[in-house]
Amino acid sequence: MPRSVNVVAARRRRKKMMKHAKGYFGRRKNVWTVAKNAIEKGWTYAYRDRRAKKRNFRALWIQRINAGARLNGMSYSQFMGAANKAGLGLNRKVLADLAMNHPATFEAVVKKVK
Repeated sequence: MPRSVNVVAARRRRKKMMKHAKGYFGRRKNVWTVAKNAIEKGWTYAYRDRRAKKRNFRALWIQRINAGARLNGMSYSQFMGAANKAGLGLNRKVLADLAMNHPATFEAVVKKVK
């Protein structure tokens, strides 16, 4: 009895992976084993960095709020402590945007919190 290998499914599976390798340089784009390794490594970086991105943005927002607060005579920790005590319903993302793009509004928020 002849050996049965499911070439159709195997080729489809490889083709699907090779689509992801489009744009890679050298053998990474057209040699199956090299491309497969490169794709899987890329997916691990993508997974990791989707989480790192959140950390980086939070750090950026904190720096911007700190800069805005210091222009108005407060440190970041003093400002956030006072904001929480005052029940200010704005998150760091919104506060950072105000500090960067609308300094007059941010100054009003700082005065309200003081």
